[in-house]
Amino acid sequence: MTVLTHLDAQGRAHMVDVGAKAETEREAIAAGRVRMRPETLALVRGTLLKDAGAILKDAGALPKGDALSAARIAGIMAAKRTAELIPLCHPLLLTYVAVDFAFDEATPAVEITAVVRCRGQTGVEMEALTAVSVAALTIYDMAKAVERGMVIENIRLLEKRGGKSGEWRGETDPG
Repeated sequence: MTVLTHLDAQGRAHMVDVGAKAETEREAIAAGRVRMRPETLALVRGTLLKDAGAILKDAGALPKGDALSAARIAGIMAAKRTAELIPLCHPLLLTYVAVDFAFDEATPAVEITAVVRCRGQTGVEMEALTAVSVAALTIYDMAKAVERGMVIENIRLLEKRGGKSGEWRGETDPG
């Protein structure tokens, strides 16, 4: 049976000692989405809309500005500060963080993907998940003036590499 590594023999939370672990290249990829109305997606995406014959400003002109640029920077900053947000995470020297977006017109939604890398003694899964989460929250914050009913969903780890357990791949779309 697998044990929860962040609990000691008495069941109390503690930080795992990774001092004896070998440093390896680590990478994690996480994803999530913000579901919204088509009109909101068009504004976030930066396309022009026609509303009763009037042309609305393009999405960079959301009331708070360019949602995707703000979300990208917020996601990167969040990955770098994960140890300050999640109590038992180790502070890591990240070597790479990327936050990217795609548009699902059918749903409609903004798809968010984060890739995080480091060379270290523990993985970067939490950093990738935190980057996606904060990027999603930032998109919500930037677009809430036009839609408060957006839904942040399906935040998950897609892949991880490195360390003792090696590679792991999750389901691409668990539903």
